[in-house]
Amino acid sequence: MSLLFQGEEPRWYFNIDQNCESYHPADDTHLRLDAVEKMGFDQMTPVQASTIPMFMKHKDVVVEAVTGSGKTLAFVLPIIEKLLRREHTLRKSEVGALIISPTRELASQIHEVFETFIKSHPSYQEAASDEEIDESRPAASTSSPPPLSLPLLLVSGTESTPHQDVSRFLSRGSQIVIGTPGRVEEFLLKTGLTKVSVKELEMLVLDEADRLLDLGFTASLTRIISHLPKQRRTGLFSATMTDALSELVRVGLRNPVRIVVKVESKKRKRGTAGEEEADAATTSQAVSERRTPANLDLPFIQCLASEKMLQLLRILALESQTQGSARFIVYFATCAAVEYFYRDFSLHSLHGHIPPAKRTDALAKFRKHASTSLNPSVLLCTDVAARGLDLPDVDVVVQFDPPVDPKAFSHRAGRTARAGRKGRAYVLLCEGREAEYVDLLAVRRIPLRRHPYIAIASSPGSSLLATEEAASTRQKPDLDAQALMREMQQIVATDRDLHEKGAKGFVSFVKAYSKHEASYIFRLKDLDLAGVAASFGLVRLPKMPELKALTADDYGIWEDAGLDWAAYAYADKPREAKRLESLPTPKPSEASSEAPAREKQTARAASPTHVNDDAPPARTKQTARRAIVPSRAEQAKKNAAWSDKVVQKEARELRKEKRAKKRAWEKKQRVAQPAGTHAPDDDDKGAEDRMDEDDREASGNMRSPVQEDGMDIDDTGGRGGGIDSGGDEDGGDDWAEYAQETKRAKKTARAKGAGKSGGFDFAGL
Repeated sequence: MSLLFQGEEPRWYFNIDQNCESYHPADDTHLRLDAVEKMGFDQMTPVQASTIPMFMKHKDVVVEAVTGSGKTLAFVLPIIEKLLRREHTLRKSEVGALIISPTRELASQIHEVFETFIKSHPSYQEAASDEEIDESRPAASTSSPPPLSLPLLLVSGTESTPHQDVSRFLSRGSQIVIGTPGRVEEFLLKTGLTKVSVKELEMLVLDEADRLLDLGFTASLTRIISHLPKQRRTGLFSATMTDALSELVRVGLRNPVRIVVKVESKKRKRGTAGEEEADAATTSQAVSERRTPANLDLPFIQCLASEKMLQLLRILALESQTQGSARFIVYFATCAAVEYFYRDFSLHSLHGHIPPAKRTDALAKFRKHASTSLNPSVLLCTDVAARGLDLPDVDVVVQFDPPVDPKAFSHRAGRTARAGRKGRAYVLLCEGREAEYVDLLAVRRIPLRRHPYIAIASSPGSSLLATEEAASTRQKPDLDAQALMREMQQIVATDRDLHEKGAKGFVSFVKAYSKHEASYIFRLKDLDLAGVAASFGLVRLPKMPELKALTADDYGIWEDAGLDWAAYAYADKPREAKRLESLPTPKPSEASSEAPAREKQTARAASPTHVNDDAPPARTKQTARRAIVPSRAEQAKKNAAWSDKVVQKEARELRKEKRAKKRAWEKKQRVAQPAGTHAPDDDDKGAEDRMDEDDREASGNMRSPVQEDGMDIDDTGGRGGGIDSGGDEDGGDDWAEYAQETKRAKKTARAKGAGKSGGFDFAGL
């Protein structure tokens, strides 16, 4: 079965290739259309007119239809009708219908639709007790439909636990259960295994079925479906079902009827008016099939990576000024990017890392916001809000980042132009290879049209221009892009937390870009990373491998904000206080030693005839080259990761260096032994080992004069500042002197307690 609707203004008609009689819900005795009329539907859509009779005739269905075509009502209405036609009322512990969706937002929306229909039905009442149900069963008839109770919603969150879900189900007597795969599995197979019965289940619906199978829910779905009775009706609904057909066996469909709703748009090429009247043959029609609604406009704008944020803001302004648009949805690739830009511009946000309660609250605020063209409502989100959500009166969708999965494109764009309304869905593409994305979508029957770069008119009282002439004469890069970057940097400079969120958003975007499914188009090596940083308004680039190859010419308009990082504070006072506590404080010995050095340097600089005794020797070619070319250690330090591990790594390297100094000194002492000394035997070695252990104890329990002055001694017993500042010979002498004192003290203590031990005489060290 296939259904087509076509036209610039959608005109519905049927082309049914199977024997399917016309169907209208008024033919059913128990279904009330009051709720349908309140929702703005005066007639059925093609997907509803074809799916409902198949479901009512006990057929399994696989439904593929464009977004906004009314798929939800296509299974809500037959489920309610099936339950109303039952001969016997379900017990409180029995489930009659199960609906599974991939996200909690979509499940909540389906739950609201069911509630609307059930509350408007005369049979709606709170479920009776099991005793009353048993008494009513013999007298039940189709003329008096059984009572319906409100459906049960199973989603993650702090509002309800799995045990509370079972309690609510038993107390309410819900015949319909709606939820996400994980929570439904917990409800049926774990917490409610012995309390919830599915023997009377009649209908199973998987909404956005391809997404359920793609997100790794296959194992959960398999366990759930194996628990359900085989004598049931199953329906799969989605806007992109083709790639999931191979998985239908897993969900247990038997000879399903496939229903595909296609869209054909007509484009007419006309000659002059006289020619049209004279010869109708001059008028040709080009009919193309598409997988998006016919009243959805899909423009794309190409710009530099550094200009994407500027174009986003100009799209919002242009749509508000010229079209009166009031509701916008902007899609980003990652949660971190949404979190960063949401903090920068204080808009609505929705992504997968927001706690469930806050996600619900954000959606509610966006829905209830009194939006106007002067006070628009903008929702920043990821693909968590791409599927199934029916957000009211969305005028414009902007895809700041093309989706990693091309299948998500139509779902994102489908948040506007729903139920016959007009809408526009922009996508921003970087200049260069990303233009091939248009051809990729054309193969998938998603036609895009080029939209000119939005520029500013040069005349006084400048306004936005979106013409090919303005786009062709514009300056690259746009000067306003650099001004916007500096303005964003000023905002970021007010709070260190914004810098951290921006760096995290930038890194997550680069990772997502590198994992794009269309990697032959979205190639990381072709991406202007410095331009992306400018679009993010970063005050400093994070240290990451992808940025190592950047040269001075690659930075473009981006420039470091030049902040004082020691004074760069958090706006949150408790967090800033914690940061200040963690800052290293200058040690007294360092402060006291630095003052005379500064005075000495000042005095030498004031005396022009003074000869600097400490001046380094004249530079040779080798030393000059070392001054120009950084060493490997310096280069490694420069390219180190931007994380808290840098300090730990430096400490480890310092300890390794000190241990090497110690081993070199010990080797030197062994070589310098008198010729008459004999090699140590086993007993001597044991004594030497014991002596080394005692030495380590002494180095841990005794403090040297240097340590008392404020210098640290590391775990090897070496002096914290001697090796770094003194060179090999000075460091070795200091260690030798300290080791001699320690070993003499231990030898004296051992001689008093146990006599002479070992074959070596350490007194000469």
